[in-house]
Order: sequence, then structure tokens, then C-alpha cells
Amino acid sequence: MHLDDFDFELPQSSIALRPHEPRDEARLLEILPGQNPPLNDRRIGDIANIFRKGDVLVLNNTKVICAALTGTRTRDGNTATISANLHKKLDQSTWNAFVKPARRLQPGDKINFGSRNNVCELGVLDAVVSQKGDGGEVTLTFDLAGVDLELAIEARGAMPLPPYIASKRAPDDRDQKDYQTVFARHSGAVAAPTAGLHYTDELLARLAELGVAQHFVTLHVGAGTFLPVKSDDLSEHKMHAEWGEISTQTAKALNQARASGGRIIAVGTTSMRLLESAADSEGLVQPFCDETDIFITPGYRFRAVDLLMTNFHLPRSTLFMLVSAFSGLPMMQQAYEHAINTGYRFYSYGDACLLHCDR
Repeated sequence: MHLDDFDFELPQSSIALRPHEPRDEARLLEILPGQNPPLNDRRIGDIANIFRKGDVLVLNNTKVICAALTGTRTRDGNTATISANLHKKLDQSTWNAFVKPARRLQPGDKINFGSRNNVCELGVLDAVVSQKGDGGEVTLTFDLAGVDLELAIEARGAMPLPPYIASKRAPDDRDQKDYQTVFARHSGAVAAPTAGLHYTDELLARLAELGVAQHFVTLHVGAGTFLPVKSDDLSEHKMHAEWGEISTQTAKALNQARASGGRIIAVGTTSMRLLESAADSEGLVQPFCDETDIFITPGYRFRAVDLLMTNFHLPRSTLFMLVSAFSGLPMMQQAYEHAINTGYRFYSYGDACLLHCDR
């Protein structure tokens, strides 16, 4: 298949700049390939009537860090303002980052992300450009490491809003809560697992009372999820690797639930990608602690997931390719056309859809 197969026209007015309040009353489009009707307009809270006793929710408990940094590069008495979005941790003091303007950086440059006049030691945050790659990517080696670096990034950084939101407004204090799931636990993501943003503590408790189990996995979402696909030949596209973990206990519980007739419901494409990376040829989920760069396009045979809850994605994106693989490209084209025409809100702060697999 080719890149143009996944293109569609999306009005700018469809892009949500703030989430729906309350979270669990956003709109939900249920997509049922092969059924009549194939599309049902619902609300998030309706999942309590769709999910069944014995089903299992798989939620990504990664926590978004304040990965958007602004600093000053000084060289030969000249200065330049640099914006950096951290996207992959390499070790205790080193991150890969996308920077702007990349042309103003070269290996060996030092960037000051904090003020030495700040009485708080967390205000001091310097890094050296240790490598420079393609597409605005650099490797930054910080002068702090471990917990000290984590605290300094938290103090100096801002929420790394996706470019389609950040280009229209700056992040603010409200985003500190809005761009984080209520079950976020393990710091490391530089983008939110956005389908999970719709869940409240109250909704999770309601589902538990109905007998819908909840299990957590961790996939530290990278900024590579927003990178455009540049090659018309999809086989030439390389996904950025992201680190994920599924515990032995969680893998066992998922396999037992499915063997008993329960359905595995991936909340978000991040949970989906991690489960599929860990599943064997028989569909059994194995414990996992590694990086994954799985790239799912139509023709892929899903092994571990029965339903997928996700937000609406960008045209020509790897995520739209994934949902097209799950429910079929013609079905998703019809669903997205319906969503646009009926005012659904798109992307990270937008509404959601619940996809049934086109098997």
C-alpha cells in the first residue's frame, strides 16, 4: 500500500485544543465492521454497556515528563535560542531530542537550559550536543544524571504538547493535569497515551464493579509518534523504538481471561503495539521488557487484542495505518468521514472511537 491511501481532508476546526470536561462524557464512535449499522454514536460512559463481565482493559500507565525545554546556546560570543523536545532516554544523563533550529547546533555546543542566578540548584541545567543526526535530531549529554536530572527537567521543562496543539497555543498549568492519565505511574513518556485520558477514577471503579478487569502495562511513548511518514513506499518507513514492559503476572492474567472467553481491550495504540509485540504465534502474551519498533499496516494479523479504544488520528500517519489494519481501511475511511461531518473532535485532546477487529 502507498502513503496516499491513508490521506483525507481534515478541517482545522476539527482539532481539539482542550479536552472535553468531564473526561468521561466525550463522544465515542463505535466502529463495527460487517455489522448493520457499522457506526454507533455514543459517549465514553457508554462503554459500561458495551464491555462485559470477564473482559479485560489494558491501560498504559506511563507518565509524561516535562520534556519541552528552551535554552540558550553560546558560541564565540554569539547566542541562539534553542527549543528541544526530549524523546528518548539513552542512559542516566543522555537523551535524544528534536531541536529547533537544528542548523544552529553542532557537536560540542553547550546549551544552558537553566539560570545560574536561580537560588535553587534545580535551576541549573546544562547539556552538551554530543551527536547531531538527521531531521533535527541531536543527542544531549546533561551535566546532571539520574534523579537529579529528572528533577531538573521537571523544574525547567513544560508539557510536550503535540505540534498540532503547540503551534496554536503555548502549554500552561492546566496541561499539567489534562495531558496526564489518572493512572500515570512510571515517568518516561514524552507524549501521552491519549485514549487513557478519557478515563476517570469513577469510570474505572464502575467498570470494576461490572466485572471488567484492569491490568497495566508500560510503554514510554516517544515523540517519534508524531513524525510524518516521508516515503510513499510504507516498507521503507522506520519506526522510532520505544521501551515497554509487561510483567509476568499481567501476561498470565491476560491469557487466562482470554482462555475463559473474555475479550482483551487495548486502551490506546500504545497498549496495542506493546501487546502485539509481546504476543507469540498462538496469541499468547509473553512477559516483555525491551524496546519495540513494531509498525502495523493493513495485512497485519492481530494476535492479542479483540477491541481497541483510541482517539482520532492524523491523515497519512502510522496510527491511522494501525487502525485501518485493525478494522479495515474502507471501514475507517467511512468512520472518519462520518466523524468529520458530525463534529467529532480530533487528536490528543479529542473524542475517541471503539474499534472492533475486522477478522
